[in-house]
Amino acid sequence: MDRRQALIAASAAAFVSALPRFGIAQDASAAPEIVDFALGDPNAPVELIEYASFTCPHCATFHLQVLPQLKRDYIETGKVLLVYREVYFDRPGLWAAMVARCAGEMRYFGVADIVYRTQREWTQGDAATIAGNLRRIGLSAGLTDPELDACMQDAETAQAMIDNYEANRVEYPIEGTPALVIDGTLYGNMAYEDIASRIEDALARNQ
Repeated sequence: MDRRQALIAASAAAFVSALPRFGIAQDASAAPEIVDFALGDPNAPVELIEYASFTCPHCATFHLQVLPQLKRDYIETGKVLLVYREVYFDRPGLWAAMVARCAGEMRYFGVADIVYRTQREWTQGDAATIAGNLRRIGLSAGLTDPELDACMQDAETAQAMIDNYEANRVEYPIEGTPALVIDGTLYGNMAYEDIASRIEDALARNQ
C-alpha cells in the first residue's frame, strides 16, 4: 500500500474522530455493496463514465457548467447514460461522498449538486469543521440527524467505498479528475464541444 492509499485508508477513522459525540457503528456482516449512481436511460446506446472528486475544482466546473449541457442534449434525450464514479484523492472527498450516499439513489445527485455549488465554503477549516459543514449540507438536503449519525459513522461502508475506488482504478488508470470514459475509451477533462464530438462518433458507431 503506497502513501496515498494509506492516507485514504485512514479516512473512515478520521471522519469518526471528528465527531466525538458519536460512537463507531459495528457490524459483523459482509462488506456493503457499493453501487454506481447514474443519470439517463440504462439502454442508451452510449455510456459515459465520469470519474470525479467532490473536492476537485475542475470537477465542480464540469458539474455546474458542462453537465447541464450534456443532460439537455444527450442524457435527457436517451442517447447517453451517465455513470458517476467517485474518486477519493483526499479525506474530505471521501467524507462528502459518504454524505451524498446517505441520501440514497433518488437524492444523491441533488446532494452532489449542493456539494459542488458550495465547494469553496465547506472545504475550509480543520477536520471537525469540514465534517460539520458536510453534516449541515446533509440536513439541508432533507436528511435527518439519525440518518446522518448512522452513515457518517459507518466505517465499513467507508472502507468498501475505498476498495471499490481502488478496483475502478485497476479498470481505468485515473490520475486526474474529471476523467471521462466515452464508449470504453478514457479521456481527460475536455470542453463540452470535444465531449459532444466524441459522443457523436460513438453514436454513429453504435447505430
